[in-house]
Amino acid sequence: MKIENAKAQMRKGVLEYCILSVLSRGDAYASDIIHDMKEARIIVVEGTLYPLLTRLKNAGLLSYRWEESTQGPPRKYYELTDRGKEFLQELDKSWHELVDSVQFIHSKNPQS
Repeated sequence: MKIENAKAQMRKGVLEYCILSVLSRGDAYASDIIHDMKEARIIVVEGTLYPLLTRLKNAGLLSYRWEESTQGPPRKYYELTDRGKEFLQELDKSWHELVDSVQFIHSKNPQS
């Protein structure tokens, strides 16, 4: 198994959670989401982001609105729905439980 494949699988598992977390701070344009993820050293490209945004929207977790832009075509801004906010709260709990569990297991490793 290659380490890059393992890293990619771990990253894929948290992308939706990260997108919801970014949007919990307020409405965002796709490039804003990409920028925030990049700042966190999570590289996501538009070809990956847009299908995830569509899936989250179809699940009722996001909505969007169009806004005119002074710098080109109208922009699509995404926001969490009430259902999305509740879903994120549940994911937050699950995430913290998972991190605690992994840290516990890792702390038992003699190399750590």
